[in-house]
Amino acid sequence: MTPYNPAKDGAQMSFDGRMSYGDYLHIDQILSAQQQLTPAHDEMLFIIQHQTSELWMKLALHEMDAARRAIAEARAPEAFKMLSRISRIFEQLNSAWDVLRTMTPADYTTFREGLGQSSGFQSHQYRLIEFAVGNRNPAMLKPHAHRADTTALLQAELARPSLYDEALRHLARAGLPLPAEVLERDLSLAWVKNEAVQEVWATVYRDPVRHWQAYELAEKLVDLEDYFRRWRFNHVTTVERVIGLKRGTGGTSGVSYLRRMLEVELFPELWHLRTVL
Repeated sequence: MTPYNPAKDGAQMSFDGRMSYGDYLHIDQILSAQQQLTPAHDEMLFIIQHQTSELWMKLALHEMDAARRAIAEARAPEAFKMLSRISRIFEQLNSAWDVLRTMTPADYTTFREGLGQSSGFQSHQYRLIEFAVGNRNPAMLKPHAHRADTTALLQAELARPSLYDEALRHLARAGLPLPAEVLERDLSLAWVKNEAVQEVWATVYRDPVRHWQAYELAEKLVDLEDYFRRWRFNHVTTVERVIGLKRGTGGTSGVSYLRRMLEVELFPELWHLRTVL
């Protein structure tokens, strides 16, 4: 068989002075960012797992920012595709835990001391995602206080409406009776379940045809939280499988801290209304 020659099919083969795949994606910079601090084999897995997760989180934030702007500008249907994409991103993040779980406790101990006090708890992008969806706590600015630029990003996020705030404002513009105290609340604080808001969402679910856009928005939010909860659960399971009940490298209580996070509801009314329908 004659060897395949891609040039005959018109493939570009010379890139002197021209943009290549590696140039466009800055592959050299990406592939040189894995700097092990120990000779341990599994440290490379640990580094790449977390670096790729940060890239997926960057995309999630990009999509969430656009989705919020679309909802605020009465372009909710455009936001639905972005919200679906965020759910798929968290599906990717979930799959990544499957790879990390191939690392045993014995493997992890070979490089854990090299991590120092670094921890995923300190990820400012994860913090931005939590703030963006509505799980806001100004006290969580403290782990980032050593970086003025990062702190400024987080403070700016606390000052703007969360994804859930924008969804509720969308309901109000559609003529649904949202309480004034909800629409005028302190945006920097975490959302607290509100019975009046639950009743508004219940109205949407009782007559989805009449409130179809709000109904579809609600289901997109439920999808997003569903995948987010799975990510948290897989995080807990992976950490317990690797370090048991030891403290995390960042000083948290490890598994017990992560278990508490499983109890956090991002859009509580959308889950609780199912009981009353």
